[in-house]
Amino acid sequence: MPHDTAAILREQKLKATPQRLAILRCLAEDAGYRSPEEVWQRLKGEFGRIGLPTVYRNLEELAERGMICQVHHPNRQLYYFSCVSSGHHHHFICLACRRVEEVTGCSLAPLEREIRSRSGATVLSHIVQLNGLCRTCAPSLPEEGGADAPAYG
Repeated sequence: MPHDTAAILREQKLKATPQRLAILRCLAEDAGYRSPEEVWQRLKGEFGRIGLPTVYRNLEELAERGMICQVHHPNRQLYYFSCVSSGHHHHFICLACRRVEEVTGCSLAPLEREIRSRSGATVLSHIVQLNGLCRTCAPSLPEEGGADAPAYG
């Protein structure tokens, strides 16, 4: 977590509350993603009376301002992680170990041009998230269709 996190929060028109700083620190401690409930469990020991709705609200506010990123998981639950890069990029999500890797570069410009030429629409933004298994987790995947196959969705 950057040393000037409180200043960054203020630039984003958010108060640098101890809870927000702790949420950012909790997410920055790990290279993977966490659920709101996992963040809440980690912070309960530090704050005792922090409520789960407070954690949800803060995660949403931080994500809206681009200070953290959301992971849209195949299990339909929303997760969050600390994304250190600025600028346009995408993410590879390992569904087994929860590691998040940043993917630089974007090859969607031709698709955006095609949409513009077909329908006259203008693409304002896009989000690409690639789900799979990282190099470490992929070799441990059992044979496809086997009884021991993990359920990632």
